[in-house]
Amino acid sequence: MKYKRLGSSGIVVSDICMGTMTFGSSCDEKESFRIMDRALSAGINFFDTAELYPIPPQKNWVFETEHIVGRWLKTKERSSVIIATKVAGPGHGWFKPPVRNGLTAMDRHSIRVAIEGSLKRLDTDYIDLYQTHWPDHDFGYEETLTALNELVEEGKIRVIGSSNETPWGAMKADAIAKELGLLNRYETIQNNFSLANRRFEDALADICTREKISCLPYSPLAGGVLTGKYNVDSPPADARFSRYIAAGERQREMASRFLNDGTLATTADLMKLAEELGSTATAIATAWSKQFDWVASTIVGANTVQQLEEILAGSDLEITPEISARIDQISQRYPYPMG
Repeated sequence: MKYKRLGSSGIVVSDICMGTMTFGSSCDEKESFRIMDRALSAGINFFDTAELYPIPPQKNWVFETEHIVGRWLKTKERSSVIIATKVAGPGHGWFKPPVRNGLTAMDRHSIRVAIEGSLKRLDTDYIDLYQTHWPDHDFGYEETLTALNELVEEGKIRVIGSSNETPWGAMKADAIAKELGLLNRYETIQNNFSLANRRFEDALADICTREKISCLPYSPLAGGVLTGKYNVDSPPADARFSRYIAAGERQREMASRFLNDGTLATTADLMKLAEELGSTATAIATAWSKQFDWVASTIVGANTVQQLEEILAGSDLEITPEISARIDQISQRYPYPMG
């Protein structure tokens, strides 16, 4: 396991982060504990959650993931684990977060309510990395960043970051932090980034490099699509997007961002490459996402310890220039969507 710094902060994390968004839905507490224990024993010191989890977001189990992570965290030495969580922002029309009756925003009040809830559920005095789950471009960043800085000064947060941010938003937030003379700015940006969706490379990668902001890619396996589980006539009924598709039109729309003709074709070619190399699509996709200088830690997910073992098996895989060129050829055959 390798370790990298989060932006310009003093926090150093493993280059694999254990994502927890299925803990409490498709993964029960007992197995969640086993997964986190195995991750920690493998050298993973970084765990990511959110007030909104588990997924798919539902009112009947929202907040449960933080409760599970909090109960597990009490069995460990707090200073040995880096905990990241998030405050839910607006869903921008296509999604209504099931917290605060859907009236989510990035104002001081919402952030204060959210952080107090997360601290209580995680049963901890502080959050290592606190992230805005979605930006609120119509509201602006002045109050958001000021409120987050207040929480850092109070010792409730160590470092702040963003998630699902745009190039405009990343630069705007950075500029406002400098303009206001705030000591704390977004040190990280957690966005979707995988072989099936390389949109981050278009502009955000350059911003991260020049501004020394760390990318934390989520869904390096495209929500499990790149494992090959959907490249069969009858995908597993308990797989994430199988459940999304069965949940209704809105959830099907969310699934289509990851599961479509292009991603299935990409997966098929990736599986052929993996077979040639004597590896797995899972190992190659995970290793590929970690190779970039502007990536600090790749967030992985697992519903079982066995799934985590498959990811760990390829954690030291080297993406050579030859392998990278072959992957680029696959991407060129099946361009990722711009929407």
